[in-house]
Amino acid sequence: MSTRVADRRGSFSAGLQQARYRFCLAWLALRMPLTRPSLRVPDRLIVAPTDLRATDPYIAEEILEGRFPLAGRVLVTDGESPFTLQLPSRGFAERLHSFSWLRHIRTAKTDTACANARSITANWIALHGKRISGIAWEPHVTAERLIAWLSHSTVVLQGSDSVFYRRFMKSLAYQAKYLRKIADYLPETETRLRLQIALAMAAIAMPSSPSALRRQGLKLDRELERQILADGGHASRNPRLVLDLLLDLLPLRQTYINLGHDVPQKLIPTIDRMYPALRFFRHQDGDLALFNGASATPATELLSVLRYDETSGKPFKALPHIHYHRLAADDTTVIVDTGAPETAQAAHAAHAGCLAFEMSAGRHRYIINAGMPKFAGRSYRMLARATATHSTITLNETSSSKLSKTPFGLSVMEPFQVTHCDRSDDAQGNDWLSATHDGYLAQFGYLHSREIGMNVKGSKIKGHDRFYMPDGATRTGTKDLVAVARFHIHPSISLSRIDAETVLMDAPDGDAWLFTAPGLEVEIEEDIFFADVSGVRETEQLTITFTLPMITEIRWMLKRSE
Repeated sequence: MSTRVADRRGSFSAGLQQARYRFCLAWLALRMPLTRPSLRVPDRLIVAPTDLRATDPYIAEEILEGRFPLAGRVLVTDGESPFTLQLPSRGFAERLHSFSWLRHIRTAKTDTACANARSITANWIALHGKRISGIAWEPHVTAERLIAWLSHSTVVLQGSDSVFYRRFMKSLAYQAKYLRKIADYLPETETRLRLQIALAMAAIAMPSSPSALRRQGLKLDRELERQILADGGHASRNPRLVLDLLLDLLPLRQTYINLGHDVPQKLIPTIDRMYPALRFFRHQDGDLALFNGASATPATELLSVLRYDETSGKPFKALPHIHYHRLAADDTTVIVDTGAPETAQAAHAAHAGCLAFEMSAGRHRYIINAGMPKFAGRSYRMLARATATHSTITLNETSSSKLSKTPFGLSVMEPFQVTHCDRSDDAQGNDWLSATHDGYLAQFGYLHSREIGMNVKGSKIKGHDRFYMPDGATRTGTKDLVAVARFHIHPSISLSRIDAETVLMDAPDGDAWLFTAPGLEVEIEEDIFFADVSGVRETEQLTITFTLPMITEIRWMLKRSE
């Protein structure tokens, strides 16, 4: 079978794995409580691994006052346990049960704040610690909670008595055992890798035998090898995941070294491989490109990870295994998605944004994709995956790859292929990228080809989009097809019309670019930006509408304004 998602066998296999996983969850929910009496409970914690994620003293103050500002919502407890109240959203519930908010308490770490955190933790153990069910015990939430409890154990245990210490250690051991049981049944997604990271962290933070440490290190190695590809990108093709994983892998590496343990064989080489991929996706303003599920990038977290970069150098021109290309000259950068999901598991979270691009210059992003909302309902998240929310072209307002359901209810992207991708320099030294995908071939009979070129000074970018039928193919249907080329604009950029075919894109510091499409009308339309740190924001987009087969190709250009 091809490595990409090429036929329905991949979807069926993914669905079968999902059904097996769900059966295992149900079985463990019944079986695990019976094993509690025989659970081996460590008598102490050896170390509290570092947490590199950003902290906010304001959130610590709010939690101390009984208000939980999580996942874009606020829950007022009025002295009640948050776990007994109706929670405002699924995202809120995941953040609450993951205890990722404990890191904010570290900014104060007063006896009162620590006692409050300990009380909330004790309450969770009493209400949810024995019965495996619901959001609280979903594997990704449990893995996050295990890491949070280990990393911030000094907060939770400050001033605690021996009774709570014992209960806390017993709950940690129980959660680790649950994750070990479920690990082999999880689909091969980032959750499975996070789970192995959490278990490796637990193995070194709690007393473990040398053989147990080696076994867990080997399991982590295998998962890193499966999911982090040779170019350093994650198999999901999500740029943000590289950062999120490094935020956990770096403290894990340092804890191994500090305690004098043998570091898992793949851990350091994998981290070294991931850094160039992270730099590849970094725009001129410091944010990461918005492809395949990427959301807002907290600047403090990105900088905290880059501080440990020992491989610093010029970003690569391409990531050939996850299929992205980067054109860069002077202070101008263009990043293009030229790939398809490699596996059905990767397709579960993929976006229909093939041949979409983003462009930044100076300290600003100009052309972007809408990105994934960090805290939003299913309808918004599904909308964010559509082709129309990416800077590429749609036919008849149809995504180039639709979501389909497997027999067991798993959503995956329908198969498509990048049929051509080529990189070259012309006689003047200009950098050219051309690629073609067949996402519209089955439904409409057309291939979409996009060519983007950048001059050596980085002051001019040319684009050429073309729809054509491959040799021997016939057009599907007799009606004309409406094509819309979209160029989503970052909210910080102001647009003003020069003429029907030209628009000025003006940055706050006065740096400006002209967008023009010779012989075509460029429209300025309302738009939504999903991936802002403050939440969903209004913005604008440039659109070029044309009809096939009367017009089958368009040309456009970006030029720095003098």
